[in-house]
Amino acid sequence: MRSIWNGAISFGLVSIPIKLVNATESHSISFRQIHTEDGGRIRYRKVCELEDREVTQSEIGKGYEDADGTIIPITDEDLAHLPLPTARTIEIVAFVPADRIDPLQMDAAYYLAAGGAPAAKPYTLLREALKRSQKVAVAKFALRGKERLGMLRVVGDAIALHGLLWPDEVRTPEGVAPDTSVTINDKELDLADALMDTLGEIELDDLHDEYREALEEVVAAKAAGEVPPEAPEPARGGKVLDLMAALEKSVRAAKESRGEEAGAAEEPAEVRRLPARKSARATPKQTGGKKSTASGAGARKTAAKKTVAAGKKSTAKKTAAAGKKSTARTTTAKTTTAKSSSAKTATGKKTAAKKTAAKKTTARKRTA
Repeated sequence: MRSIWNGAISFGLVSIPIKLVNATESHSISFRQIHTEDGGRIRYRKVCELEDREVTQSEIGKGYEDADGTIIPITDEDLAHLPLPTARTIEIVAFVPADRIDPLQMDAAYYLAAGGAPAAKPYTLLREALKRSQKVAVAKFALRGKERLGMLRVVGDAIALHGLLWPDEVRTPEGVAPDTSVTINDKELDLADALMDTLGEIELDDLHDEYREALEEVVAAKAAGEVPPEAPEPARGGKVLDLMAALEKSVRAAKESRGEEAGAAEEPAEVRRLPARKSARATPKQTGGKKSTASGAGARKTAAKKTVAAGKKSTAKKTAAAGKKSTARTTTAKTTTAKSSSAKTATGKKTAAKKTAAKKTTARKRTA
């Protein structure tokens, strides 16, 4: 690894020559600006405003712009002769517990390499002292034209230097937390703890940049003249409204993903979701279960129809039989009435004949 800074660690009266190297590297994919019409590269050229010409890197220096716009040139020699003890020295000012360092102050990380064989023993002495004390060293150093704050800690068999932001460079979280009053009960906290325990730990080495991998696939497909792969559409679920139900469901899902079974005593959580929008698509076909249910309903309807039909036929038969009996009775009654009328008529005729004969007899007697 190439060193970016050479100096020494000042540890009381002990001076340890070191080399500063980058401890991290970026694997992100970078892009170039191009002209969309013809694919030509877009470049930025450094042009002197006074001469209106492009200048090389060797012609470029540093300058400080004053309030009135005046540029004050600052050379590397001016920076090298700064009246600071940290110009080429990492000066340790204190040893503190690691938890005293706010992670918000963490900046870039570097490795400190021993600068030659004479630096091996004091370097090892500082490393072992940090290990045994379980503390970190707070130091000040100058890098790239400004003084910085740093933290020295042991990483394996090496000493690492973490750049720290100055305390006044870290903002306070005012106005960030919700201003609404919220009450969290013990059951919700217990479920949150259960979810944390179920998710467990993870090996950080197993994590990787999925976005970069997907971007590499897109670049490879475009280079081969193929259609870039498309990401699947995420499932669009309703917004979970019940926090308790969401926690319970998350715990069960985490247990299932780890091959564990949820407790039998646990009641199924009901997650209420927002009503989905009506879709203009046609209603999907019913599943086998629905068909079976429909068939059963149809069978019941058919049986009901047969029962009604049988009932109607039976009623019709009874009605017809009753009608026939009534008709027969009516006919018999009519016949009896007719006979009675005939008998009365015959009797009337006989009576009339007798009366006529009597009159005739009376008339004869009178004549005689």
